[in-house]
Amino acid sequence: MNCRFCESADLDLFLDLGFSPLGNSFLTEQQMQEPEIHYPLQAYLCNSCKLSQLGYVPPPQTVYNPEYAYEAGITTLRKDHHKSMASSVSERFDLEDNSLVIDIGSNVGILLSAFKERGMNVVGIDASDNVAQIARDNGIPTITGFFGEKISQELSTKFNTKAKVVTATNVFAHINDYTDFMNGVKNILSDDGVFIFQVHYFIDLVDKMQYDMIFHEHILFESIKPLVTFFKKHGMELFDVERFDIDGGVIRCYVSKPGKQKISSNVDVLLKLENEKKIHSKEGLLEFANKVKQHREDLISILNDLKKQKKRIVAVSMPAKGVALLNYSKIDSRLIEYATERSSLKIGKFAPGNHIPIKSDEQLLLDSPDYALLLAWNFADEIIANNKQFLENGGKFIVPIPTPKIVGLEDIRD
Repeated sequence: MNCRFCESADLDLFLDLGFSPLGNSFLTEQQMQEPEIHYPLQAYLCNSCKLSQLGYVPPPQTVYNPEYAYEAGITTLRKDHHKSMASSVSERFDLEDNSLVIDIGSNVGILLSAFKERGMNVVGIDASDNVAQIARDNGIPTITGFFGEKISQELSTKFNTKAKVVTATNVFAHINDYTDFMNGVKNILSDDGVFIFQVHYFIDLVDKMQYDMIFHEHILFESIKPLVTFFKKHGMELFDVERFDIDGGVIRCYVSKPGKQKISSNVDVLLKLENEKKIHSKEGLLEFANKVKQHREDLISILNDLKKQKKRIVAVSMPAKGVALLNYSKIDSRLIEYATERSSLKIGKFAPGNHIPIKSDEQLLLDSPDYALLLAWNFADEIIANNKQFLENGGKFIVPIPTPKIVGLEDIRD
């Protein structure tokens, strides 16, 4: 294999999570009778540019299939975050009415809806037609396909103008062909335009034991050092970066054509922090891998002890990272009776690999199990607050990341 940024063949394996199914390929009852493909889930460090990345990557058409079950905007926190992003970007870069804003991997159009409310001319691109159709139904023009040079040329012809802003939230780590992608960005971006992408930060993944964020859609585990080199290679410049707490810790990166923007000191600050944290060191990453193994044992021990006490355990939410965590830990319906979800794309189906049945969120209060494993830990505060009655009925949450802990009514504040 070769590095997806610099094409070096000098890569070292630092974490092996075994084989896992695709995290957003939920199964119908009929599909439960069919063979289910599991793919290797292994993380490597490039010794040349220091990018951490998956070894094997399933074909993108398989990952982003017509039944792809990720739906953005389910939580209030994410909706508010996207509104804030649209506001800050519009003000910082003086966007005017009808400025063209393009969102890559736009999903159901939450971010573009916020730009549209501010008078922008918007268009989304998403690889999965089922979520793209939801966006179109919500009034957001959306193209189905994988963004690259071809789609960017089609957009240039259609709009007869260049984009002042191109965004990609939780997408830049998912790309199959980075050369084609960057050619597309450069083609559609105006001379003074800005490419803004937001990704999970590798420092947070390592520091906070967020190894469940390593799944097949996340091809790369982003950090500033390899990104600076990558954009320079493609004739672009990373000029600023901001950190946010959402999703366990993300970076929002700002990229322009060279010399168009003043380079912020934030870039150097994070480069120094990455060296201090040793996230580009094989030794540091192998130490992280050992902690991952211990974390798995600790979580399994908690669940097994509760089962021995005849306690009933369910899961609340089943995101792709939850699928990765449960499959790596070999946790299935023998320990978890069912999972609850808000997404209509998952309810009534079965989780990949572990085959845990998915029910609606209301089931948690109707059924009153003893414990609920909270797999969408990045929205723990909101989910727990929304389910306070479950706690008042005597139930308790198990929050697995960063360290497995049990949360009862006595542990939360009004």
